[in-house]
Amino acid sequence: MPIDDNSYRGAASACIYALIALQTVMLFALFTKTAPHPPLTVPPFALGPFLGMSISLGVLAATLVHHRLKPGYMAAILFALASLVSFGPQKLLADELALIWPAVVFGLSTSLALIYLSIASLRHHMSPGDTAAADGLGSR
Repeated sequence: MPIDDNSYRGAASACIYALIALQTVMLFALFTKTAPHPPLTVPPFALGPFLGMSISLGVLAATLVHHRLKPGYMAAILFALASLVSFGPQKLLADELALIWPAVVFGLSTSLALIYLSIASLRHHMSPGDTAAADGLGSR
């Protein structure tokens, strides 16, 4: 069965919501200092405001992807890249990996899946003759 726009949209939305949930849990762990909590700062910024921005970007991406808007997939890619600050491959070398590996493996794989799905959806939207998608209006 070929993958259509609804398949990309549904899978991308699921990845976005999963990463929003994971980052929200991290933010609560940071606020409550529940071990193992994220560091307060990750140069060049404080992690709390960064997580707030990232979660907000995820909500933006989810809303735009739901409405099949091309900028939603672009925002989803940015959201996935922002998620890699907390769950990127650099975390596989962290001293506390034995304690955080479930979040790291899930966050990394979900971020990579979201990037793939978003690029695939953008390519699908840019297929020849799809002028509404090329304008960023999507199809309803």
